[in-house]
Amino acid sequence: MDRFRELTTFLAVAEEQAFNAAARRLNLSPSVVTRLVNELETRIGARLFTRTTRSVVLTEAGERLQADAARILDDLAQAEAVAAGAHQVPRGILRVTGPVMFGQRHVMPIVRDYLDTYPDVSVTALFLDRIVHLVDEAIDVALRIGRLEESSLYAKHVATVRRVAVASPGYLEHYGTPQSPSDLTEHTIINTSHLHGSQEWTFVGSGRPASVRFSPRLNVNTIQSCIDGALAGWGITRVLSYQVADDLKQGRLVEVLKDWDTREIPVQLVSPDGPKAAAKTRAFVDMASQKLKAEAQRLAAL
Repeated sequence: MDRFRELTTFLAVAEEQAFNAAARRLNLSPSVVTRLVNELETRIGARLFTRTTRSVVLTEAGERLQADAARILDDLAQAEAVAAGAHQVPRGILRVTGPVMFGQRHVMPIVRDYLDTYPDVSVTALFLDRIVHLVDEAIDVALRIGRLEESSLYAKHVATVRRVAVASPGYLEHYGTPQSPSDLTEHTIINTSHLHGSQEWTFVGSGRPASVRFSPRLNVNTIQSCIDGALAGWGITRVLSYQVADDLKQGRLVEVLKDWDTREIPVQLVSPDGPKAAAKTRAFVDMASQKLKAEAQRLAAL
């Protein structure tokens, strides 16, 4: 029990970044919070916080323990929830992750519908353009775009997307439309270092692979900046189809080299527990898969 209190207290201090705020949150005295953290530091033999008169900051050891402690406490909560019937009725906190733009545009509407349907569940959504380790970061469901590397995860295919090269109608009218990847060397390229740091785009169409190297006039680290540049008529960029599906439908952007961009990239809902997951997770996966499959054609921008 003392170890449980120590971890709970440590997490409260880490999240509040203050001992007094953690004490108020836990309904404990500041001296008890300080004692519990000191006992934890003594037991593991490492300092967990750097303390000043103005701030409380996690040390490197503290950062490592924070992730593990959150997972341990979540596992305990899950065990208690199972005994209380959480595997039959969705309840508790659901943690969801996915890429930033996909999450904002396509996952958040599902989250809101899910919360309306299941009033005993709350959701924490973490949208990042990096692969989040589901177990280490206590994530229940992830939306992944691309092939899976973790063989132990359960995946449910919901859609496909493609890479698309796009430009505005005005740009193409002024500078012409490329007919093959090699033509791109004569055009203004807006590149994202996040996806194409090598400054090379590889196309595969009709069984014919082709790569083109270029020197982009504009190199940025966000997809939205690339799209905005293309919408402004400044050049050609290459993104995922779902990111410009509405712009293509409304004619604000035009896909070029479509016959050279035919590879399908899977979109999958991923969870660590699969059919053994809590009801909150199974319910979200069922709802999200149904809604995303209904959007599959638009996501692929076909």
